Amino acid sequence: MRAGAQTERDPADAHDRRTVVSGVLFGCGIAASIIDLFIFHLALQWHHFYDLSTTRVALTADGFFHAIGWFVTVWGLFLLADVRRRTDVDWRRWAAAVVAGIGLFQLLDGVLDHKVLRIHQIRYGVDLLPYDVTWIGSAVLLLLVGLMMLRRTRPRVTRR
Repeated sequence: MRAGAQTERDPADAHDRRTVVSGVLFGCGIAASIIDLFIFHLALQWHHFYDLSTTRVALTADGFFHAIGWFVTVWGLFLLADVRRRTDVDWRRWAAAVVAGIGLFQLLDGVLDHKVLRIHQIRYGVDLLPYDVTWIGSAVLLLLVGLMMLRRTRPRVTRR
């Protein structure tokens, strides 16, 4: 038997993995549905999810984006409920995964949607450089902080 094969079947590893996945999904969903959609799409009205067509298409795209964001958020909460049903939740670890998830979503959105696919920008009619540096820089910072927190809260390996 391989050395890593035993730990792959360890229920504690599975619970830890589910805790982290739950937090990342919840963080991505919160970043999409609250930070991006509520703040930038609705409150500030700086952009829509898809800005390459009419306002009607942009608002429809926002609706789908909103639905998917909340689906991901709820999915993360269902995973969390499953972990809680099976064992105690390491809330520090889960919070670390949430921070990493927020950073991951913002980074993917800033790089993929804004720069690669160009389906929308943060804002229009302004110099984008400060906005891009702030958006992508804060995403990288949140992701790194989340990953460092995950590293610090990693469960200790017990040898048999």
